[in-house]
Amino acid sequence: MSPLSSQLATFFGIGRIPLASGTVASAAALLLGALLVPLGWQAIAAVAVVTAAVGVWACDRHACALGVCDPSECVLDEVAGQWIALIPVAFYARPFDWRPYALSFVLFRLFDVAKPWPLTAAERLPGGWGVMADDVVAGLLTAVLVYAALASGWV
Repeated sequence: MSPLSSQLATFFGIGRIPLASGTVASAAALLLGALLVPLGWQAIAAVAVVTAAVGVWACDRHACALGVCDPSECVLDEVAGQWIALIPVAFYARPFDWRPYALSFVLFRLFDVAKPWPLTAAERLPGGWGVMADDVVAGLLTAVLVYAALASGWV
């Protein structure tokens, strides 16, 4: 395991927090994402895609070195998924309204913890793909619901 892949996979050590490291990583991603939202939905989408791509490599290397399919300290998937979930917030250009941020965080964490289908199918992919895919799908599902809530005026 290279120091770089380990640092990225654990999102610079956040994944090594002993309790709720995924939730802490999602919260950190939410705060960083709030800085990206004013740049537009294309910017946050691009950063999320790059993070997911890097995450496939980093989490695969980290998991292989540990001999574990999906180690709990790999939290870069939560970061990418949370940023995907924020795309509708940026699309609707509501950077200072806390409600869509809260909705995206809560829904993303619910999907990530409950792991409904298709998340369970996505996490069966091999290596780093499986580590990242379930959270990318959770982010996409969350983004659809947040978009619907914003489009309907519910939030």
